[in-house]
Amino acid sequence: MMMKSIIITTLMTLSCYFRCIQLLSLAALVPAFAFAPSSQTIRTNSNNVGAITTIFTPIQSSQNQYYKSSTRRLSSKTTTTQLYSLKPAALPLMDSGKALARSGELLIDLTSQLNLYGGGLSAAGANIRNCGDCLAQAGASCRMKTAQELVIDELREGSDCLREGTDKLGRAVEESEVDGNVVLRDKIEKMILPMKQTSLFLEEVGASILQKESTGVIASHLISAGEALLLLSMTVQELDEKSEDGKLSAQRMVYASEQMILAGKELKGDMKDDDKPKGKGWIKG
Repeated sequence: MMMKSIIITTLMTLSCYFRCIQLLSLAALVPAFAFAPSSQTIRTNSNNVGAITTIFTPIQSSQNQYYKSSTRRLSSKTTTTQLYSLKPAALPLMDSGKALARSGELLIDLTSQLNLYGGGLSAAGANIRNCGDCLAQAGASCRMKTAQELVIDELREGSDCLREGTDKLGRAVEESEVDGNVVLRDKIEKMILPMKQTSLFLEEVGASILQKESTGVIASHLISAGEALLLLSMTVQELDEKSEDGKLSAQRMVYASEQMILAGKELKGDMKDDDKPKGKGWIKG
């Protein structure tokens, strides 16, 4: 009887032992099913431990390949930037703007002497004055490398002022025709083309800065704008050669064109040391 109880206890112990082994083997198979790329890999490996080793190895290698390829893609990415300073053109452009603003004010005074105040010609003088203010602000912003957006905005605003001034000159031509003043009409007509060209070249300067073009391209547009402004000054002088305000307006505009051309040359690097003003030469204007 005692022997029979011992045998029963032994059998129960063995059954519990085998059941624990089965549970452990099932627990070992759970991560294999979770990380295995397919169920065929598990079926081909009869040994559980071997199956886990076989399954984990290709996953780790594929992860390594993925990280290597992603790192290679990131390292091959390149960016190009073009940084330059507009500071050499700052002072001449400021002087050009101030002189042009004064020229516009004198042109408005001239219209008072011609009994045309409030008409298209005086409105064009106001647009010239506003353009000068924009150019002076653009020159002041050129001293800072981080203010290129301000420079672009001011240059385009100045261009818009001259474009609007061109429309005002067209209105002044119509007013002269109504008054029967053919001579004045022809003189005002001569102002339209150079003012329009100056507006277009100032717009090109802002567009060149925005598109990150070379300083040589930007300088060439500045020089062209100064040359067109010089032609405009000649037409202003012809409005009334006897008027002192007309002469002063033309002189201020000539100085504004010279300084604008100087700003282009400074930006381009064509200025020689002998050509630069020395001492108190910057006070001129």
